[in-house]
Amino acid sequence: MARPEATDSYTYEDYLSWDGEDRYELINGEAFLMASPSSEHQRILGEIARQIGNFLDGKHCDIYPAPFDVRLFEGMEEPPAHVRTVVQPDISVVCDKEKIDDRGCHGAPDFVIEILSPSTLRMDRLLKFRLYQQAGVREYWIVDPRNRSVQVFLPTDEGILHQVEEYLSQDIARVHVLDGCFVDLGKVYR
Repeated sequence: MARPEATDSYTYEDYLSWDGEDRYELINGEAFLMASPSSEHQRILGEIARQIGNFLDGKHCDIYPAPFDVRLFEGMEEPPAHVRTVVQPDISVVCDKEKIDDRGCHGAPDFVIEILSPSTLRMDRLLKFRLYQQAGVREYWIVDPRNRSVQVFLPTDEGILHQVEEYLSQDIARVHVLDGCFVDLGKVYR
């Protein structure tokens, strides 16, 4: 199939059959076309990924920048025809090697970063925020280039993502799930 129709409901099996250069996310069977990111978005993504990737060198966790399929609610042996939610976080960090296969990640990454853009603002702050919370992501960052800030969310004992910190452009941001890892936002927002 060339591309999804706006009114249909899809599974990951359908998603894998789509042709073309367009990138999509599936949320509860609904296909969302992803716009190409700006050069500033990509520069910020690259710098954050570089810093975290350097920290992870030789450690047990791995970093995966977008595009990288994350099937948040997929079980270990679940067939693609049963999977209805696939997202592509800007950055995913996964510490459980059993979650990684040749198509991406099945289950929640330990750490997810989304970089806001005008076209993704609502999706990242509301819809994907709820999905990451429901899936059990252990740390979620929302990087806001417009305000030159980073909001850090960690789950409460009840599993509700709660903002614990906000960092500004010259701060050093602590990564809670990676002991000893910090991101120099002065280099991110240069």
